[in-house]
Amino acid sequence: MSRPRVVIIGAGFAGYRCARTLARITRDRADITLLNPTDYFLYLPLLPQVAAGVLEARRVTVSLPDTLRGVRLVLGGADGVDLDGRTVHYSDPEGGAGSLGYDRLVLAVGSVNKLLPVPGVAEHAHGFRGLPEALYLRDHVTRQVELAAAEDDPGRSAARCTFVVVGAGYTGTEVAAQMQMLTDRLVRRHPLPGGVRPRWMLLDVAPRVLPELDERLSRTADRVLRARGVEVRTGTSVKEATRDGVLLTDGESVASRTLVWCVGVRPDPLVETVGQPLERGRLIVDPYLQLPGRTDVFACGDAAAVPDLERPGEFTPMTAQHAWRQGRVAGENVAGSLGLGRRRRPYRHRDLGFAVDLGGVRAAANPFGVPLSGPAAGAVTRGYHLAALPGNRVRVAADWLLDALLPRQGVQLGLVRAWSVPLDTASPELARVPDGSQPSAQAGDEP
Repeated sequence: MSRPRVVIIGAGFAGYRCARTLARITRDRADITLLNPTDYFLYLPLLPQVAAGVLEARRVTVSLPDTLRGVRLVLGGADGVDLDGRTVHYSDPEGGAGSLGYDRLVLAVGSVNKLLPVPGVAEHAHGFRGLPEALYLRDHVTRQVELAAAEDDPGRSAARCTFVVVGAGYTGTEVAAQMQMLTDRLVRRHPLPGGVRPRWMLLDVAPRVLPELDERLSRTADRVLRARGVEVRTGTSVKEATRDGVLLTDGESVASRTLVWCVGVRPDPLVETVGQPLERGRLIVDPYLQLPGRTDVFACGDAAAVPDLERPGEFTPMTAQHAWRQGRVAGENVAGSLGLGRRRRPYRHRDLGFAVDLGGVRAAANPFGVPLSGPAAGAVTRGYHLAALPGNRVRVAADWLLDALLPRQGVQLGLVRAWSVPLDTASPELARVPDGSQPSAQAGDEP
């Protein structure tokens, strides 16, 4: 008899974990195919450290062929799904078209940038959802500091060294924290004219930073950012963006050449083409991660609206923690539905705490509900990342050690151009990002 065919779309937190779990359970008793635009799994929580030059880019990428034995990788992005015909249509990186038949399908397509109707944002803001964006932002910030140091006019120098981050969730907070430390290092080698100093602004319409977390963690992060000189503006956002600055909702005009957009994400548009019920753009699934009425189709991660059994009537949020855990349950349930594993089980989670990396040895964490700050929180956060990384652990630890002992290299690489990292999500191939739109670590979650 032929082996059952399983197709997994997306190799983010959910898709990667699903493929790894399924391969371990089935042991070559199923044909597992993973469709993904790249040949790596991106560990999003450490992406701000790539932008800041702490980690080399490849440290946060985990090779799919090397770590998913027994899984066939197909490079490409899904264009559509024929549920009745049990077929996935896709385009490969060079524009070719293909199709994949399946007996079981797992939709783990992740998210794309969420744009708000703010004039000028799509044209002038920088996103932060993948390696190209992180590398481009590092080059851009380095270039602005170097150009500012050569300016004769302190006003133009100040504009180049004013950096505005919109969105004080996980991503925005960590980007502001890490990049502020980078610019402080850069200006030591490139003194600015007229006493100009780098200026970082973190904006959010919410009343506090990290509004989705415990208030104690929020206060810790706020205190660390302000102590470093980051201007935290709550209840404030961008009303309009131009090439030379931004107009804030409170009426202030800020001269700047850098606007980093970390407002959030929305589910990949592919899910809208599936023709199944949605909840705020996410596919509605049952507690077993199956589409109602479609026993052969599963969905998990940012693409799925998964019932939160700990909070009846609600759905689990779009975070890396839930995507990682849901991927494991999806893999187990797919195997069970094929008679190759244990009986299905519903997705249920327990909050084990969160951690937010604030750069250097500083962090805010509450593992198992115990609030921590300072070096203790930093140690917990880095320990979690080393445990959670599916690969590259020694290399990451070595980069951390070298960063602590040696001066950080502040040079432009020129590998990524502005036109190749648009904030606009009109191009699915460029816009798709892995599951885990909120990449901060959750303490105690199993690796």
